[in-house]
Order: sequence, then structure tokens, then C-alpha cells
Amino acid sequence: MDAPVKPQGVRRAGRLEKGKITMLTDEIKHAYTSILREELVPATGCTEPIALAYAAARLRVLLGGAPEQIRAEVSGNIIKNVKSVVVPNTGGLKGIRAAIAAGVTAGDASKALQVIASVPAEQRGEIAAYAQDAAIKVVCADTPRLLDIRLSGWAGGHSALVHIANSHSNIVREERDGAVLLEKPISDSAEDNLTDKGVLNVADILEFASTIDLEELAPLLAQQAAYNTAIAEEGLRGGWGANIGSVLLADYPADIKTEAKAWAAAGSDARMGGCEMPVVILSGSGNQGITASVPVVRYAKHLGADQETLYRALLVSDLVTVHQKSGIGRLSAYCGAVSAGVGAGAGIAYLLDGSYETIAHTIVNAVAIISGTICDGAKPSCAAKIAASVDAGILGYHMYLNHQEFKSGDGIVTKGVDNTIANVGILAQQGMRQTDQTILAIMTERCD
Repeated sequence: MDAPVKPQGVRRAGRLEKGKITMLTDEIKHAYTSILREELVPATGCTEPIALAYAAARLRVLLGGAPEQIRAEVSGNIIKNVKSVVVPNTGGLKGIRAAIAAGVTAGDASKALQVIASVPAEQRGEIAAYAQDAAIKVVCADTPRLLDIRLSGWAGGHSALVHIANSHSNIVREERDGAVLLEKPISDSAEDNLTDKGVLNVADILEFASTIDLEELAPLLAQQAAYNTAIAEEGLRGGWGANIGSVLLADYPADIKTEAKAWAAAGSDARMGGCEMPVVILSGSGNQGITASVPVVRYAKHLGADQETLYRALLVSDLVTVHQKSGIGRLSAYCGAVSAGVGAGAGIAYLLDGSYETIAHTIVNAVAIISGTICDGAKPSCAAKIAASVDAGILGYHMYLNHQEFKSGDGIVTKGVDNTIANVGILAQQGMRQTDQTILAIMTERCD
């Protein structure tokens, strides 16, 4: 194992920049806190099928019973991210029909992204029967929104509609028998009804993480660390998915770098395999929530860091991840694990050093290494991508430690860490738009 390194003490003063001490405004502190409250929420199962199950459970509530027919109009990225992942508490079923059936048959609509967290074993047969026999028609919707779910249902002479858009539990419209019961303003932005993330930048993230009173945020961070570490342990113990975590621990050097990658991968192994344990998600993704937190938790334990230092490092990782994702969008052809692996690298750099310069260089180096990794849906190989992304984050730090860096003009790297992050957003949203369509075509037309 690597020799333990004493973590840097937590800074209490403002950030020293160009000879001046600057302090965050109350407005920025409030915005950052709101972002974390919106993003760090528990979910059971991969969030795309769970969003479908949530919509289906709401549809049943509106109709007063199980729909006799359902029309599911969903965006291509929903199809892509539901196709190959196991829906929890269904006995191993995969796909859109299984997710809808679980929500209709056993979902608790009041629990949002934990809608099928508590399903009695005896109901699994009902879910399978509904998935097989119900008249469910799935249509790839013509929509500019990457996350778009519109379920229409009919039962007993009544009709109902539930529309989720832009984020996984964001219901924007509900109808019963043509009467509008709920309606929210809707745009093509993934940030509908969420705190504006334009306030995020790396310097202020570091200042916030280092100085904010943790009383309000500690319960969120404690839950993130506990839930995501627990499912990682299950991934190593239970033989889930492709067992990437176990392979890494068995066949790679026994050091903290391998441990960090393996534990994060194992959490995804379990989650993609349909494990019923909850995960605290980030940017709408359990895999990203696991990737941004578990490596930081393992490094903090290795270093002997106290709880406060761990929580502050998690704030760095979480907010750096969200900062990158705000330009990319919640669903994209750009693999979200990359952003979370970069975030984890920043959180680990905070534990080992803590300076703005170190963290900024870690982020830029890591982004340069692995940006452009494709997202071809939720599935077992996500765990391997997570391991590679965490490795890039750690390598980004060690490059800086050894006075090596990627410089402005090297590919998408430009002057300033926030400008480089902005380039990633352009790459993902504009450059990979056709890539996303091609991936979907391959998955639906050429793959069983």
C-alpha cells in the first residue's frame, strides 16, 4: 500500500488570489447549498428506468387502477439507458416494459426515485405478467429534450397522461380525461426548475468547500458516503455485473489507487445488476454519485482524515462534477462517469494538498486524458468506464505532483480550468450530437 499522507488542515479564511482575500457572498453560498440539495438525493435502481417506473406509478394513481393500455413516448437517451440494465425488485427483468410494469404493479408514487424500493417478493410475478401481457406501445419521441418521458394510459373508460422532462423526477404535466391537473413551464434545458448552475467555478467551489458551515450539509454527505460505500461493498461481495471491482483487486497492484477504482467500479457492478440497495445520485445518475464519492471515501480512510475533512473533500468532488455536467446535460453521448472521475480526482487532490493550483491542474489533466468516452447506455461495462475515469482523475493529480501538465492548445485544453470545462460542454452538446444518434441507431437496429 502507498504510505499514508497527512491531509492538509481545513482552511478557515477566504481564498488568497492576486494578493487579496476574497469571501463568498451569501447568495453564492445559498446557490451552492441549493444545488447540493437538489443533486444529492437517494434513488433505488438506475435512474432512467426508475423515472419510467415513477411516471407509471403516477399514471396508475391518476387512473385509479392499472392501465389497460399504455403509450410510452420516450426520448432516444431513455431508450439507450433502459435497454440493458436490470430493474430492481423485478426478478432480473430489463427494459422499458419491465420498468413501466414495476411502476404500475408495485410502485409507490409518493417516493419519487425510490418508487420501487420496497416491493414484496410475491409481487415480482405480477410485474413479470404485466410486462409480458399488457398492451404497452413504446415510441421513440421526436423531441429536442434528451430526457423526455410521456406516458398515456387508458382504463375503465378514463384516460390519463404523465409527462416528465429534463430531470428524472420533474413532472411537468399531468392530465385526467383531458383536464390538466398539473402544468409547469417547460423548456429544452436540462436545468428546468433547478438552481442556476452558472454560478459554479472551481475557485469558488474550493472556497465554499473549505469554509462553509457543515451543519446543514453534513446529513447529505453522510448519507452519500454511507449509501454509496455500502453498495460498493455489496458489489465486491455479491458477484454482480462484470465483477470489475473484484478483477481489479485480484489482478492489479494492492495500493490505494487500485482500491479507489475497484470500490467505485463495484458499486456500479451491483447497481447495473439490479441491486435493490439505494444510492445517493449526482447529476441525476447513481453511477456518477458512486464515482464522485466512493474513491474519496477510500482515500480519506487510507489517509486517516477526520470526518470534517472527508465531507469537505466530498463537496469539492460533488461540485466539480456538477460544474462539468452543467455544460454537458444530464444525458448525452459523453459518458458521465468521466465527469465524476475528474471530480473524484479533485476531491482526492483536496485531501492530499488542498490548494487551488493543485486542484485546477488535476482537473485539466484528467479532462485531457479521457474526455470523449462514449455513453452507450446503462449496463455492466459502466463499471469498467468508472474505473478508467477514476484512474484518470488520480493520474491527473500525480502528473501535477511530478511537475507535468497538459497546456493550453493541447487538444481541447485551453487557458483556465473553467474555460477547459466549458470546452467539454461544447464537445458533448455540439460535437457529439450525431454520435448520440449513431449510438442509438446501432443499439436499436444492429444489436439484439
